[in-house]
Amino acid sequence: MRKASIERLTQETEIRLELGLDGPAQGEIETGLPFLDHMLRQLQRHGRFWLQVKARGDLEVDAHHLVEDVGIAFGMALDRALGTRGGIERYGDAFAPMDETLVHAVVDLSGRAYLGFRPEALEVFGAPGGMNVFHLREFLRGFANHGRLTLHLRVLEGKEAHHVIEASFKALARSLYRATRVTRDDLPSTKELI
Repeated sequence: MRKASIERLTQETEIRLELGLDGPAQGEIETGLPFLDHMLRQLQRHGRFWLQVKARGDLEVDAHHLVEDVGIAFGMALDRALGTRGGIERYGDAFAPMDETLVHAVVDLSGRAYLGFRPEALEVFGAPGGMNVFHLREFLRGFANHGRLTLHLRVLEGKEAHHVIEASFKALARSLYRATRVTRDDLPSTKELI
């Protein structure tokens, strides 16, 4: 069973997250930030994951702490659910268009944390539901660091923040689905260690 439960409690946030890599694409999501809930449902649906999240944070300060810490908890859960990472496909990529926006996400479940994040060349406007592209970057950074994976996310086209953020979550979800599939009998590394 490729599942994990995480509880993360800090002075700024309180998060309980459950992840099942083999679905079904269900689970209650409630963070107190409706736009973040909407994005986590994209991970759930397009990644075909069981994902349940109950979280609260100091939203009176900003969305930053909550968004980042949910990314950290999601990464921790992915790392635990993968176990030794034996048998997984390891690599995955996906494009996600959304109207004027096009995003490409590439993951390597390598055990090495790295985030390549490139919306900087674009002027992305807006903060839907209090969440902007900088919050997206912090979610992805926390996720990559604690999930022990390499993630490159490129916003190839896009100006409107809602579309850029949503297409990013969809591309991430679809690339993770591909990378986490069990397709082999060995460890996907010539080092024999991930």
